[in-house]
Amino acid sequence: MTGSERGLTPLTRTAPDQLGRLLLAGENTQSVLQKVVDLLQRVLPDDAAASITLVRDQQATTAAYAGALAAELDEVQYEQGHGPCLDAALGGHIVEILDGRTEERWPDYVQTFLDRGARSSIAVPVPAAHLAAGLNVYARTAHAFTEGDRSAIVEFAAHAGVVLTNLDTLQDARELAENLQTAMTFRSVIEQAKGILMERHKVTPDQAFRLLSAASMRTNRKVRDLAEALVLTGELPVRTRRTGRTTPPAAGPKRSPGPEVP
Repeated sequence: MTGSERGLTPLTRTAPDQLGRLLLAGENTQSVLQKVVDLLQRVLPDDAAASITLVRDQQATTAAYAGALAAELDEVQYEQGHGPCLDAALGGHIVEILDGRTEERWPDYVQTFLDRGARSSIAVPVPAAHLAAGLNVYARTAHAFTEGDRSAIVEFAAHAGVVLTNLDTLQDARELAENLQTAMTFRSVIEQAKGILMERHKVTPDQAFRLLSAASMRTNRKVRDLAEALVLTGELPVRTRRTGRTTPPAAGPKRSPGPEVP
């Protein structure tokens, strides 16, 4: 099938719609990006292999790939610290090898490129909001990619960028919800502990929290941990000055002029 024919197939026309319908609920970055490269491989030349490179904290990884050739050549570039996929991801521009046999850039990489049976490749930056990324395609024939192929790869890269941005936003929302839930749980436990101290020692809410804070400093334990222990055991552990042993406080502080901090 020629490149122009590939550009007119129903799959090529509907692929972006399929990408747009990907549901993020229950998915992770790797699973969604795997769907992207699997679908891309189906609209490209038969011998093409595709992958997505992510660069976080100056560390490049292949998040998903379709075809072993893509994973192998990605890894070679990561090990050498340069190559088309890194140039595209970090430089933000399209990098294409038309024919590896006449390619003069990255000579050490190109030799491995040829040895593995590749002859042409194209790497397109993925416009993600919070990280550098690139969509890479490798082929075993020279001049493998038509203008239609290039347009399709650029469009897939744009969709991959939307996926990455949406997943990051979704993950941020999940983490925020978890942190809020944790904070509410800790607050509830601390309030319960304060209530126990207020009832037991006849002190105010502020004085009860001072008892928890003082015990936290003396035992080098977090207030929430001491609060949980108090709620579970009915005792507020404190470390004695002389022995360093952890013991419950005395029966109760004097009411006047205020609570005695253990």
